[in-house]
Amino acid sequence: MSHLSALDGQLNELLASTGVVLFYLLIWALVFAGTAVFLGVFIPFITGDSLLFGSGLVAASTPSLSIAVLAVGTGIAAFLGDQVGFLLGRHYGRSYLDRHGGRRTRTAITKTEAFYRKYGWWSVVVARFMPWGRVFVPVVAGVGRMNYYKFLTSNLVGALAWGVGLTLTGYYAAAIPGVKNAAYVIAGVFITASIIFGVRTLLADRAQNRLDARSALIDDPSTS
Repeated sequence: MSHLSALDGQLNELLASTGVVLFYLLIWALVFAGTAVFLGVFIPFITGDSLLFGSGLVAASTPSLSIAVLAVGTGIAAFLGDQVGFLLGRHYGRSYLDRHGGRRTRTAITKTEAFYRKYGWWSVVVARFMPWGRVFVPVVAGVGRMNYYKFLTSNLVGALAWGVGLTLTGYYAAAIPGVKNAAYVIAGVFITASIIFGVRTLLADRAQNRLDARSALIDDPSTS
């Protein structure tokens, strides 16, 4: 609850300092970058559920913000982000994934591959609500040569359910008491999971990179 209140305040400050148009663009850019450029690996709580829910809360209390424009734009940004991830995976292959992050991230990629093989079309939809899934599943689907039109439809459904759905949930949570309580609980679960995963991944990758650097020095003393 305190995290959501703080985020609501920060987003309101952002809106006041940037204006409506730039606010839209910044929200959409963060949603897009969350999957398209792997930003969501390290800061999923900024590019993911909390951002969508919080932007909906701000729209409910700001007449100059159109919830329709915000929600539709967020859905489009989410859709395009996954499309870019899919095309990167298809074009560059498994080696592209291996170059990103330390051993902990590669473990998450391996888990994502198993998740994708098990659920196929549905994995792209369900992954939207999983911090590690929404980052890696589109790329893994591309690496796995998923049929393009199947990915297109699953990506569209996921973008509508997550991008548009969570933004609208935040919006209506600010106005309807019954929805507000349930929405805060649901959003809190997703946001907490996002924060934990993001921090653990960042710390683990840094530690693994240090270990890899030490191992390289031990294996090749001439480099020191």
